[in-house]
Amino acid sequence: MSAFTPASQILERHESLFSGKNLLVAGDFHDTYVLQLDTAVTKIHCVLFHLYLQLQSRQQNEIIEFSAQPTAACYQNTDTLIYYWPKNKSEAQFQLACLLNNLAKGTDIFIVGENRSGVKSAETLLSPFGSIQKIDTARRCSLYHFSAESRIAFNFEEWWSQYYLQFDHDMLAIHALPGVFSQKTLDAGSDLLLNTLEENAALVRGRVLDIGCGSGVLSAFMAKLNPSIELMSSDVSATALASTEKTLQSNGIKAKVVASDVFSNIDGRFELIVSNPPFHDGKETDYSAVDALIKQSKSHSTINGKLCIVANSFLPYHQLLVQQFKRVDVIGQTTKFKVYLASM
Repeated sequence: MSAFTPASQILERHESLFSGKNLLVAGDFHDTYVLQLDTAVTKIHCVLFHLYLQLQSRQQNEIIEFSAQPTAACYQNTDTLIYYWPKNKSEAQFQLACLLNNLAKGTDIFIVGENRSGVKSAETLLSPFGSIQKIDTARRCSLYHFSAESRIAFNFEEWWSQYYLQFDHDMLAIHALPGVFSQKTLDAGSDLLLNTLEENAALVRGRVLDIGCGSGVLSAFMAKLNPSIELMSSDVSATALASTEKTLQSNGIKAKVVASDVFSNIDGRFELIVSNPPFHDGKETDYSAVDALIKQSKSHSTINGKLCIVANSFLPYHQLLVQQFKRVDVIGQTTKFKVYLASM
């Protein structure tokens, strides 16, 4: 079995296309396949922190960036792009608009992705701007070649979504980039978690950590609930971190915003760790992040520290929590979600 994702495996069939090229790799990739390509130069723009660290540890002469959008260095002399299509169409539109605005006309552009993630919509999305053709289908993935005949206009500021949440007599402004969880409206799980924290405001004190901060909605809410907390917000996604920073700044909130894969880059201990953790990786159910969160929270909590998470009621989190903590309570619930409070 290949160590690479199906999208990378279809690229393996066409490695000669990238030989000697000045290559830029971007989008939603989840392996280190591109490091083996025999290019003149490989530049990689990565939006996932754990993958960025993995690539950095193995790179030879590659230029590797972790940020919400590539810097000018990524585009310099680039003649070929490999773009991995993400699961979110608006994220694809955002990333491709940015890339196609900055790449030189005539750049060879290869777009690869899983069919169930909607990669076929690349045809309708890009055909007004140039010629696009499918060059291979395998492993339930498709590979396209696109040649741009015109550049796409791109203004980073126009891609922000914004909505408001009422807090007491104040309004919290929430900002998010495409692809960030709860980009345009508050999700039901976070809504329950916010209401539960408001009803149990005494929990929000001391050093507080928001893991998987997304748009920064939980961080902003907790800082307004208790302005004296020492807040840290973390996420594995560069676009989520940029969104949290903008949300906090627009609401006049100070916090330390950190790139981290769960606790991989977190120091110190906390009175409260809060999360609305993901249970999907792409289209697949994946409990690895939640498992790491629950198992590692104890070593990042103070003596009386607590972990508070919200989850779909059908997920087996209660069992995972009771294996690690002395006490586990359900402090809020609806027909679909539960808020768990785990105590040391």
